[in-house]
Amino acid sequence: MNKIWVYIDHFKGEALGASWEALGAAQALAGQFGGGVTAVIFGQGLDGLAALAFQNGAAEVLLADDATLADFRSEPFSSLLSKLAAEAAPEAILFPTTTRGRELAAMAAIDLNTGVLADVTALEVKDGAIVATRPVYAGKLLAKVTCQARPQLITLRGRAFARPALDPARTGIPLKVSPLLAEGDIATKVESYARVEGGVSLTDAAVIVSGGRGVVNNPALTPPAGLDEKAAEIWKAQQGFARIKELADVLGGAVGASRAAVDADYIAYPYQVGQTGKMVAPDLYIACGISGAIQHQAGMRASKLIVAINKDPEAPIFKLARYGVVGDLHAIVPALTAAFKQRLGK
Repeated sequence: MNKIWVYIDHFKGEALGASWEALGAAQALAGQFGGGVTAVIFGQGLDGLAALAFQNGAAEVLLADDATLADFRSEPFSSLLSKLAAEAAPEAILFPTTTRGRELAAMAAIDLNTGVLADVTALEVKDGAIVATRPVYAGKLLAKVTCQARPQLITLRGRAFARPALDPARTGIPLKVSPLLAEGDIATKVESYARVEGGVSLTDAAVIVSGGRGVVNNPALTPPAGLDEKAAEIWKAQQGFARIKELADVLGGAVGASRAAVDADYIAYPYQVGQTGKMVAPDLYIACGISGAIQHQAGMRASKLIVAINKDPEAPIFKLARYGVVGDLHAIVPALTAAFKQRLGK
């Protein structure tokens, strides 16, 4: 059995991009431990996903295919992963830093009496042990950490690692494993799913355009008659975020928001970027009307290129930005959108 495992997070058989990034990171480690990478896949009807794991470079696939695993539930998933890991004793298990990946890593760590190295941005091997680099103090410092217990459970920040090259010629036969819990032993039941409107996923997006409380400050707008003060404020914010979304759509990106905008009910929580929201690392991050509180910086500091638009020249976001525009986002964002449409032929 290989020493490096990767949990492939998916929804109904469609793998999240961060899972393949984790597989790529694992391949870089595996050679130093004298083997390949084992992909771990739980669910139902996932032969196609198993084949894709081989094509992405997995040397081995552990596949648990059962109705009790059709939906992610921590009890059956963590118990099975912990049992397999206890028997095979891998050196490390890598997880994408997704909601499910983080929950599963934490639950398995309890069962295996080990620790979790969270939100890792780089990996190396020193003296036969994996050393992880992760941001601390809201991203202001990078710490190199390791775990003395085995297996090391490691969650990897999205877009911090390259995806492996897909090779359609690579094939393999998954090693089938059986679930540990029967349906009657599982307390959690999944009744339904609610679809969240939106295009590109924040964590996968190469471009993110985010708005803060500044989206509401457009004196040119007059709210519809009959709205109270709070409703009028939210209406103005919605118009501001519509401008944000238009720019994001032109760039093929996603919409984000600061915690202040979410707390003010300008936009829903799934769009929140920051320490208590999504941790993102796009190629381009455009912050519009965001002051740049340390909690927000913690979630987007790893972006490769940061552009800030704010009327306040002393806003903290400018210290982090490569390019800064001091001005009114309600004038600048539409101008940017028009310029990109012309440049990109849209």
